Amino acid sequence: MELSKIMALDGEYVAKTYARYPVAFEGGKGATLIGTDGKEYIDFGAGIAVNAFGAGDEEWKRAVIAQLDRIQHVSNYYYQEPQAKLAELLCKKTGASRVFFGNSGAEANECAFKAARKYAAVKYGEGRKRILSLEGSFHGRTLFTLTATGQEEFHRDFGPFVPEVASFPPTEEGLNKALDERVAAIIIECVQGEGGVNELSLPFTRALARECEKRDILLICDEVQSGNGRTGKYFAYEHYGLHPDLVTTAKGLAGGLPIGACLFFGKTADVFSAGDHGSTFGGNPVSCAAAVNIVSRIDEALLLEVRAKADYLRTKLAQFDGVKGVSGIGLMIGLSVEKNSKEVARQCLERGLLVLTAHDKLRLVPPLTITKLEMDEGLSILKEVLK
Repeated sequence: MELSKIMALDGEYVAKTYARYPVAFEGGKGATLIGTDGKEYIDFGAGIAVNAFGAGDEEWKRAVIAQLDRIQHVSNYYYQEPQAKLAELLCKKTGASRVFFGNSGAEANECAFKAARKYAAVKYGEGRKRILSLEGSFHGRTLFTLTATGQEEFHRDFGPFVPEVASFPPTEEGLNKALDERVAAIIIECVQGEGGVNELSLPFTRALARECEKRDILLICDEVQSGNGRTGKYFAYEHYGLHPDLVTTAKGLAGGLPIGACLFFGKTADVFSAGDHGSTFGGNPVSCAAAVNIVSRIDEALLLEVRAKADYLRTKLAQFDGVKGVSGIGLMIGLSVEKNSKEVARQCLERGLLVLTAHDKLRLVPPLTITKLEMDEGLSILKEVLK
C-alpha cells in the first residue's frame, strides 16, 4: 500500500498517541530497512531496542514459524514447552530462581512492584508499602509504572496516582533523604533510556546496594531497554556488580515479538502463590519460542562483538563536529549535539538513517548484529547532518 493511503487510514482510525515520521516500512534485512517506496534506511533504532538481531533474521524466523505450525496460544492453566524452556534459559544465564512472563516492560515492572509489596507485607506488616524510583527514570505507561516514572512531563492530566510511590535524585544525598521504614523497594535503570541515555554513577549504586542490604529493601533493576546484551553484558547491572532481588526485561527479549519478564532472585523466589498474579497472553508460546532463539544466541562471543561495535561507534561519534558528549553503555548510546535533536533525527530520516531521541539527545540503539558496513553508512549520514 502507498504511504499516503497508510497515513490516511492511520489518521482516521488510530488513536492520536504518536507523532509519527512520514515513512512506512515493508521489509528489510539486518540493520537495513526498506520503505514502501523502495528506499533503503540504515536502522540505528531497532524498533526502540527491540529487534535485537535486526530484520529478517533467518534462524529467528525458523523458530517462530516452527512454533506457529504447532500451536499459537496456550492458556496458563496448562503447561507448555517454549515457556518452560525460556524460564530455564533465563534462570541459568542470570542466576535467577524463577520467572513470571507478561507482554511488555510495563507489565514486568507491575509484577515486580506487586511482588515487592507482598514480600514487605508478609514480612513486616502493612506499614511498608513505599516504592522508590529515580528522577529521570521511565518505567512504563500503566498508572502504577507511570507513577514510578520520575519525569513530571509524563504525569500531566493522569492523576490521582498510586499512593506510596516517590522519586528521588540519583545521588547519595538524595538516597539518604528518601529512605525510611516505609520503603519496600527501590527500582533503578542502570542506564536511563527515555531519561536521556544517562548511566548511573558507581559510587551511587554502591551506596544504594549497601542501604538496600542493610535495611532489607528490595532492589529492582529495570532492564527493559538495557537488557539482553544491549550494553555488552547480558544485563546492565553486571557492569556495576549489583545483586538485585528482582529484574525486569522486555524489549529485545523476543527479537520483535511482545513479551515481558520479571526475574525473581534469592529471597523473592517464592513470594507469589497461585492466584497472586497472572496474564492471559503472558508467556505466549510463539513469543517464548522467539525468545528462546534470541537468548540462546546471546553468548560471550556475541557480547564481545557488541562491546567492540560500541567502542567503534563511540570513538567515531566523539570525533564528529556538532557532538558535545557521548553517554550510555555499550550499544545504548546517547549523543549530546549542538543542533536540535528532533531536527537532526528528521534530517537523518530524509537521508536514509533512523535515529531516536531522548529529551535533547540523540539515542542510538542499533541491532546487536549490525555490520561494519551498515555502521559506516549510518555514521556517514549522521556526520553530514551534524555539520
